[in-house]
Amino acid sequence: MEFIDLKEQYRRYKNEVDERMQRVLDHCQFIMGPEIAELEQVLRAYVGVKHCISVSSGTHSLEIALRALNIGAGDEVITVPFTWISSAEVIGLVGAKPVFVDIEPATYNIDADLIEVAVTPRTKALLCVNLFGQMADYDRINDIAGRHGLAVIEDGAQSFGATQRGRRSCGVTTIGSTSFFPAKPLGCFGDGGALFTDDDTLAERMQAIRTHGGLKRHHHPFLGTNGRLDTLQAAVLLAKLPHFGWEVHERNRIGARYTAAIGAPCVAPRVAPANTHVYAQYTIRVPHRDKVAEQLKALGIPSAIYYPKCLHEQPVFSSLGYKWGDFPESERASREVLSLPMHPFLTESDQDRVVAALAGVSAVSNVLESEGY
Repeated sequence: MEFIDLKEQYRRYKNEVDERMQRVLDHCQFIMGPEIAELEQVLRAYVGVKHCISVSSGTHSLEIALRALNIGAGDEVITVPFTWISSAEVIGLVGAKPVFVDIEPATYNIDADLIEVAVTPRTKALLCVNLFGQMADYDRINDIAGRHGLAVIEDGAQSFGATQRGRRSCGVTTIGSTSFFPAKPLGCFGDGGALFTDDDTLAERMQAIRTHGGLKRHHHPFLGTNGRLDTLQAAVLLAKLPHFGWEVHERNRIGARYTAAIGAPCVAPRVAPANTHVYAQYTIRVPHRDKVAEQLKALGIPSAIYYPKCLHEQPVFSSLGYKWGDFPESERASREVLSLPMHPFLTESDQDRVVAALAGVSAVSNVLESEGY
């Protein structure tokens, strides 16, 4: 059983992927070839914004967004400690300071009730992560940001394809960012990402920063980087995009089926009322998580832990002065979450096998709990 079945995906879309890649091999425009502009046009229409800028990775997209907003030394950016390190490391890479705010226990996204307490005169932006596949509460987040004059970056690396009140992820804030890492809901065959905005000035800056700080060769008005998406990766994404709507539908169906079948002591993910969920990871909470994961592995059931440590526990952020206990919901989640096999090609028989195995090992967990372990 595959945790994420990229082999089956390629098998199904092989003709389209191979044909798209062959076109690139034929024209040999491997950097900024015509597929780049074609992809950006399709993606901006899908998200519903004026501008899409493809980039070399989801991490690079966040860094470029911060640079376009002129965020640097002396500035602060609010984000969460329960996420992949990219969301915070890019803040440090531009010279700013990450300021952590705890998450909601139900959605694993930033707790909007805690944002304003963390705002200082040095705060310049909110970098909000849509963890596991659904969007944070952007109505409230944008309202807070508007009152304090802050930009909002939506880290939609795990939520691309999800919606909130009918609006698509990456299209509801100052800048939307996503990743096309192979395991993401929409993935290429390597690293890749994209930025989205309705702001013409920000779009121009991000385009320039992506290409060494300039839109014309040998003219560099910005301090930039090499952040371009490879043409071959754009070709792969263009081949996959016609199937993406079906994949999102299947993710919703399979996620709902999991949720209906999983019982105590496991806690299934909750979808916020205004949201749809793409289940980049189908993530449960379970007591004695590490023991349960070991027992599932012994039964041939793959699982994964996103993420076993919070960012304030990482040595690289020790200078920020946070300690254990500062973010109790993030800390609790990091010790309880377990992600189960999830992809659009997961069969019902395999899913039933996962649920049955989980029920068996959870029974052991219940015994341990009752005996005080």
